[in-house]
Amino acid sequence: MVSHADHIREIERVGLGHSTGRDDTVVKSWLRCLEQHRLDPTQACEAFIVPDGKLREHRQQSEELVTIARSGLEHLFKQVAGQNYVLLLSDREGVTVEFLGDPLFDNNLRKAGLYLGSEWSEWRAGTCAVGACLETGEALTIHQSDHFDTTHTPLSCTAAPIYDTAGELAAVLDISLLSSPIVKASQNLALHLVTATARRIELANLMAQTRHQWVLRFARSPEFLDVDPEAAVSIDGLGRIVGMTNGGAKILARSVGVDWRDPTQLIGQPVSRFFDMEIEDLPDLTRRRPTQERLVFARDGNALFAHAIEPQMRMRSPQVSRDQIPAPLRRLGGDAPEILALQAKAAKLARTRLPILIQGETGTGKEHLALAIHEGSGLKGRFVAINCAAIPEQLIESELFGYLPGAFTGASAKGRKGLIEQADGGTLFLDEIGDMPLSLQSRLLRVLAEREVLPVGGLEPRPVQIRIVSASHRPLQSLVGQGLFRQDLFYRLNAATLSLSPLRDRPDFEWVLGEILKRHAVENRPLSVSPPALLALKAHNWPGNIRELDNVIAVAAALSEDGILELADLPDHLAAPIGIDGEGHAGSTLRSMLASCNWNVSEVARRLGIDRSTVHRQIKRYGLSQGH
Repeated sequence: MVSHADHIREIERVGLGHSTGRDDTVVKSWLRCLEQHRLDPTQACEAFIVPDGKLREHRQQSEELVTIARSGLEHLFKQVAGQNYVLLLSDREGVTVEFLGDPLFDNNLRKAGLYLGSEWSEWRAGTCAVGACLETGEALTIHQSDHFDTTHTPLSCTAAPIYDTAGELAAVLDISLLSSPIVKASQNLALHLVTATARRIELANLMAQTRHQWVLRFARSPEFLDVDPEAAVSIDGLGRIVGMTNGGAKILARSVGVDWRDPTQLIGQPVSRFFDMEIEDLPDLTRRRPTQERLVFARDGNALFAHAIEPQMRMRSPQVSRDQIPAPLRRLGGDAPEILALQAKAAKLARTRLPILIQGETGTGKEHLALAIHEGSGLKGRFVAINCAAIPEQLIESELFGYLPGAFTGASAKGRKGLIEQADGGTLFLDEIGDMPLSLQSRLLRVLAEREVLPVGGLEPRPVQIRIVSASHRPLQSLVGQGLFRQDLFYRLNAATLSLSPLRDRPDFEWVLGEILKRHAVENRPLSVSPPALLALKAHNWPGNIRELDNVIAVAAALSEDGILELADLPDHLAAPIGIDGEGHAGSTLRSMLASCNWNVSEVARRLGIDRSTVHRQIKRYGLSQGH
């Protein structure tokens, strides 16, 4: 056993750049402890247990994952029964939210920090398995004197990460011993067991979260495919990746040569980008076919056995007609079932006081939806919209909270009521909330928790009753994981989420187009669109969404001679690919559409509103081929 003095000297030598026989993972963690966390190896720290109230918050936030993980934890605990192991499930902040251990050793375990509520973040506890796993995202063992803090050097701890379906690190599963053999390799079996359990928990979570989507499970051996798959991804009805286990993320990333740690390059992408298959091929990978025949090929040439699980049928809810949707919400979309379902959900939420988060790309109409929710809420107060990305950071505090007379140089002699207070009795809409500075997030959290506002320069808070609707084009959950958005504020704002589809994915594209045409019609002259121009509009990807379409139609209406919008009236970047050549309008349009969809026939068919077989016939008719 290494003495405390020798252990401290070794850490100090590493800090000076000297080599050591430790694993690279341990050395890097020691350096983080010294250089980033400013920890002193000579100062031993007792294990930190969070207060009961704080522990309840952490457990509530992790409740769904703990429920899904519990069966896996109990199975693992039975596997190591009688060997004095302790199991800890920690959240993404390193706080233990679930614990399995021998009750005979409760006092010793609590003192060592192997207990419910213990915090094992690296900045708090130094080098440890949970903290290092949170930092690296990889499974590892921190054995005895690998620990930074001498308090923990008797322990041997092995941890594996658990990722959520969006590819973000959600929790860490740790298996630890109060004392163990000197040799670190003695924990190799523990590393295997904890990694396998984390993989199964991820798979169970994916199956629970995406039961109404296709799930594609993978294994390198056909014998284990149906009983213990190595990885899985979930796929929506349009053939896009919508969820994955960590193993699934690595398969996807490897197939196209990107970093699996950046889930934005994987989620939302068509499955055909990663595998030589389309969504129509999934039924051939179900159990109807022998396991040995269910083989798929990744774009990097890697062959995998695959098992496709069909979506569970949703319970049919009573059909919602447009007449049952409040008028403000009804004006936001057509008759497509997906649009009606969104409007019906928004109508129900509007009658509550729950905070709502609206997610969607820029230009999808998030503020229009927020206003419609306010108008359908029955609230008597105002709808006050704040663009958190547009107000200069030095002014945002006074804009939001107001100020008293003479609160700062240049302040109005009468003071000013802040935007939050102006929304008293109504709805406060926080647009692009993801761009709010962290310092202001803390003050906003206090407003939401205490329902009162303290103006700049004031001493007495003022009570406010407001309904919060927020919006962002950025994934707030990812911002939380990056430390750019407060987790506690995220949970305050995210009681209910409404997701607005990008224009290119909306089934009511022609309805949206029709409404915009009405808006830009002049006098009694209606506007219409010629067939070639309509094809060009449908072929475009619309990165600016409804806002971009509105601008395009405004320009085309100004250029049109007779109210019929032609190709020549459209902006060059829309009209150019549809120019007349030997193929004619339809052939050129189809070639342009295929190119913009990377020759994904299913995506082309969806955008044009026709069958895949029709697309294939048109490709053959015009003699089109990829790369020509």
